[in-house]
Amino acid sequence: MLDKLQALADRYDKLSELLCDPDVASDNKKLREYSKEQSDLQPTYDAYNEYKQVSEDLEAAKEMQGEKLDDEMREMVKMEIEELSARQKELDDLIRVLMLPKDPNDDKNVIVEIRGAAGGDEAALFAADLYRMYTRYADAQGWKVELMDVNTNDLGGFKEVVFMINGRGAYSKMKYESGAHRVQRIPTTESGGRIHTSTSTVAVMPEAEDFDIEIHDKDIRVDTFCSSGAGGQSVNTTKSAVRVTHVPTGIVATCQDGKSQNSNKEKALQVLRTRIFDMKRMEEEAKISVERKSKVGTGDRSERIRTYNFPQSRVTDHRIGLTMHKLDQVMNGEIEDILSALTIAQQTEMMDRGE
Repeated sequence: MLDKLQALADRYDKLSELLCDPDVASDNKKLREYSKEQSDLQPTYDAYNEYKQVSEDLEAAKEMQGEKLDDEMREMVKMEIEELSARQKELDDLIRVLMLPKDPNDDKNVIVEIRGAAGGDEAALFAADLYRMYTRYADAQGWKVELMDVNTNDLGGFKEVVFMINGRGAYSKMKYESGAHRVQRIPTTESGGRIHTSTSTVAVMPEAEDFDIEIHDKDIRVDTFCSSGAGGQSVNTTKSAVRVTHVPTGIVATCQDGKSQNSNKEKALQVLRTRIFDMKRMEEEAKISVERKSKVGTGDRSERIRTYNFPQSRVTDHRIGLTMHKLDQVMNGEIEDILSALTIAQQTEMMDRGE
């Protein structure tokens, strides 16, 4: 591992030289490419440099321990060795995590789709709750949320909602949310006070850029229609809503939230490109999952990943057996503890596999 770390440090230093080169500074593409590569290497580079310094200091302290020292100095050296040994272990663990293979999509923005599934109106209401949970989490992260498309019911629930989260590292956090989310509570429409179980599905997809998926005009069909509101009634008389169909795959994307037909078409194409990219990504991951299965899930939206029990204020993530009794905070967007636990579980699994 030390050889790999030294090669990484050498590459970081080389990038520093390249970024000072006038030819690179005048080439926006190279400047952006090298800057991003160096930024990605920075955490490992810093940890490796500190590890080398701590190791040198530890070796010097051990040598000093063999010298003739008074009792006070010997105790000080002993404490220093203990502190340096602990820090060396921390850095070793950190570096092993930083050296794990990185998902190439981790830094991307995401497009999220939430749909009410089993449970009718209650499932749609819960889908709206999940949307609010994610938008509040995004706000706390300093990310920007852009609504792409929404289909509501008469009670204000979401039969379906599609939105984008813009923010570096959004996919690295949000990718764990794909799957079926189950809610147990007394619906507002329930007069008998009985607890119902409903589900909503979440799909989190890394945003596809133009170079990821190229869509040709000859391969798409564009339809326009009037935007609709709750219950499906028309809310305007202009055909500003757009539906784009990718004929080769049959994948469809709709957008009616923009102010103009052109705006909606661009957003629909963005969603369409991302859905095609996600389909190809899932096909590739399905090949890999034949050989190994991740404990934090496959990203399949039919897989039940979490239960939200309102009567007991309990949230349980079934993939890692995590239970928390702070449902109100979670529904208010405080999901970082859950996502961090899922990240650690995946990293531990990868280290156990020796990746």
